[in-house]
Amino acid sequence: MKGVILAGGLGKRLYPLTKITNKHLLPVYDKPMIFYPLQTLINAGIDDILIVTGGNHAGDFLRLLGNGRDFGLKHINYTYQEGEGGIADALSLAEHFSEHDKMVVILGDNVIEGNIIKAVKDFREQKEGAKILLKEVPDPERFGVPEIVDGKIVRIEEKPKNPKSNFAVIGIYMYDGKVFDIIQTLTPSARGELEITDVSNAYIKEGRMTYDVIEGWWSDAGTFDSLLRASELVAKGGANKKNL
Repeated sequence: MKGVILAGGLGKRLYPLTKITNKHLLPVYDKPMIFYPLQTLINAGIDDILIVTGGNHAGDFLRLLGNGRDFGLKHINYTYQEGEGGIADALSLAEHFSEHDKMVVILGDNVIEGNIIKAVKDFREQKEGAKILLKEVPDPERFGVPEIVDGKIVRIEEKPKNPKSNFAVIGIYMYDGKVFDIIQTLTPSARGELEITDVSNAYIKEGRMTYDVIEGWWSDAGTFDSLLRASELVAKGGANKKNL
């Protein structure tokens, strides 16, 4: 199974910090942000990894990570996203790398306390389709929110004014090779991007989506408030623990 870390974009919500570096290279407590999703994949037994980056500081990833020796890897793959076409557009750059194998896709600003070992194992055994991870949050209107009926997700709504549940879709997605066919059918949203929520909704419509609720805390780190929160959570309780 392949792993893809999406670490592009311009990080405008974190200006002026991101005028001099990529958002995903900013520190979360005592490590660069990109270390956390990378370790999440490695802890789950995934060592064939592609990093999709972009902007003016893409070369800094190579200088920081090299071929991944510090993480016990023999090689890390890199590719470059031009512009800001959205998460699904960034994922489309992984098509050649994926060889249409199953993939775990993680946003580069996602930090979790625990691990995704069980979810990845379950997805390996899942015949086809997709799996997403959820976390109950106090402010679901900030995220993609699943509507769950009889234990199944029937729809995901992006940043709803009236959320259908208290769960957020966190930035860890698992897709089979058909995801690239789905991306080709998408049209840009009102903000001019190809949305990952539309990808997941396509799988839901086909009845090929499963989900898990993660244990432990989760935080993105894409705003000043969430970057601070992620750092405080890591300082208090660590992250990416292998044995929860």
